[in-house]
Amino acid sequence: MAYLVMATGFILILIGFYGALTNRNLLRMIVAFTIANTGVHLVIVAIGYMHGRTAPIIDSAVAASDAVLRIIDPVPQALVLTAIVIGVGVTALMLAYAYKLYESKRTLDIGKFTELKW
Repeated sequence: MAYLVMATGFILILIGFYGALTNRNLLRMIVAFTIANTGVHLVIVAIGYMHGRTAPIIDSAVAASDAVLRIIDPVPQALVLTAIVIGVGVTALMLAYAYKLYESKRTLDIGKFTELKW
């Protein structure tokens, strides 16, 4: 199961990078980066998964002395939750920049933005 999730994550990363490198439209590039970001989240969660272990809740079902051998490390899950929030913020910022660029140039084609080229 974890290998399937990891493979799906890597496929999403590759699709996202392919879309970001082959599209010239800023909105499509932003969507591609978001897809790659989702793939990274899936890979991190799949790496943190351990077969046969339970949630990191110590109660009567899992004794404290047995917890190290029977629970999953919650750090990858916490990192992914933090990365999701950061990813949403970065996506919102990229969309705001794309909107402002569209307002000023009336296009989202990156080939039309030539002011900073030397």
